[in-house]
Amino acid sequence: MPDTTWVAAVARLRARREPGVLVTVAAVRGHAPRDAGAKLVVGPAGTWGSIGGGNVEAVAIDRAREMIATAAPEPELIDFALNDKVANRHGVQCCGGTVSVLLEPLPVVRAVAVFGVGHVGLELARVLARQDLDLHLIDSRSDVLAEERLGVLADAVARVRVHHTPLLPEEVLAELPRGTHVLIMTHDHAEDAALCDAALRTPGLGSIGLIGSAAKWARFRKRLATEGGHDEAAIDRIKTPIGLPGITGKEPATIAVSVAADLLRAFGTEGA
Repeated sequence: MPDTTWVAAVARLRARREPGVLVTVAAVRGHAPRDAGAKLVVGPAGTWGSIGGGNVEAVAIDRAREMIATAAPEPELIDFALNDKVANRHGVQCCGGTVSVLLEPLPVVRAVAVFGVGHVGLELARVLARQDLDLHLIDSRSDVLAEERLGVLADAVARVRVHHTPLLPEEVLAELPRGTHVLIMTHDHAEDAALCDAALRTPGLGSIGLIGSAAKWARFRKRLATEGGHDEAAIDRIKTPIGLPGITGKEPATIAVSVAADLLRAFGTEGA
């Protein structure tokens, strides 16, 4: 779609949860097909925009696709000489100038689902909303999801999606993007237990965290094994308690900072 702007193309890749590369003409000296600032977006199966065609664009697309296939690509700057004395992979361009092209990876953003938007859940949402991620907020109570209460998230960097689930909040698990990190902290222990069971039955989720005491987890662990039929390895996927162990305050904002910091630390060790 040649008329699609690069901004829309980046947004489309994000919505599809597909990786990509933003290619920008960073500098031009002499004559070149496009001026500095021209952009091209490369996805796994398509491209949007143009940096002038020819060898420069072809090489940039090839390298972008290699970067997409790499686990943790870094930005790259590639220089091109546009003259008939330089033999390039995709032919010769004789404009006479030189071009520097910047390739910036566009990774798939992480997704986090917070089940329970009570005092701690809302404070956690406020912290996570400052991160570039997809943030899902789920609760069975309509009042805690009221627009005026969630107005504190109006300036969010994250893309926030709100799910009101009056009956079975665990049904949202099947709708979440693959790799979503799940945090369970509802107002109801029975709801927490049902979510733990359902999360272990949902393929493709990221980490699963449960808020609560050691006594609560002991009861849950027994039920997950006896009534749920989960083996020890599966049950061990659930992390509890959540948060950094060195932060012991019980105020909602303190707990939220601890949980968010622990999650962000886990992000840093994922290699994705």
